[in-house]
Amino acid sequence: MQSQSVEELNASASKCRKRIVDMVYKAKSGHPGGSLSCIDILVALYKGVMRFDSNNPSWDDRDRFIMSKGHASPAVYSILREVGILQDSDLNGFRSLGSVCQGHVDRKWTEGVDFSAGSLGMGLSFGLGSALAARLDGSKRHTWVLLGDGEIQEGQIWEAAMAASHLEVSNLTAIIDKNRIQNDNFVDDQMRVGDIGSKFKSFGWNVININGHDMHEIVSALKDSKTGNGPTAIIASTVKGKGVSYMENNPAFHGAAPNDEQYALAMEELS
Repeated sequence: MQSQSVEELNASASKCRKRIVDMVYKAKSGHPGGSLSCIDILVALYKGVMRFDSNNPSWDDRDRFIMSKGHASPAVYSILREVGILQDSDLNGFRSLGSVCQGHVDRKWTEGVDFSAGSLGMGLSFGLGSALAARLDGSKRHTWVLLGDGEIQEGQIWEAAMAASHLEVSNLTAIIDKNRIQNDNFVDDQMRVGDIGSKFKSFGWNVININGHDMHEIVSALKDSKTGNGPTAIIASTVKGKGVSYMENNPAFHGAAPNDEQYALAMEELS
């Protein structure tokens, strides 16, 4: 993809936020909060940093993106629409039988999706395998894995983190969407994960801390993560439901659709 200015990236993120809310509203189900918290990161990846060709989404030597918290599928579908792989008609079928936009991302159904998600905690292991495969192929492709901060309560995450460091995998970046909320409540109330950056450092990873809604910081961190020795973790502090006042920092909108009045207000606020 052609790199774009910060202003252009922010404009794309605004359009994607509207699509996210619209998809969930029309389906009357879905996960808007964590999709809105990570969409700035996806826009920066797909339109600013990632080796990706929207005219050839199956290009063998493309970078790989893994949405490990696969319920945030509206974010993936919105950016795939933004880069021209999906159409509005695809998004309008979100979470309906036979649609290419299923509730969780699924590579069998959706062009441009590299990873089928369901149970949480698996994405970093897949990402490690993808990065190692690129090394064996002698390819420059990079693997990007987006994780939720609640998701890293899963033990498999830390097995993959330990292995990635041991194998000195430099073409792997984990991005942690630190929005502080998971399915049932705030992460600190469910199970504290503590200082995420220090944890990854203790496993031998490079760590970059950023504001996950500052496009300058996001793009800079993504680029820097490709230059270090060993794997890199980007800890992105974000706001769950970013951009919609009643969704922001509200656990109720982890997995709930807005009603008619809430939808109208969201569209007004995102305009």
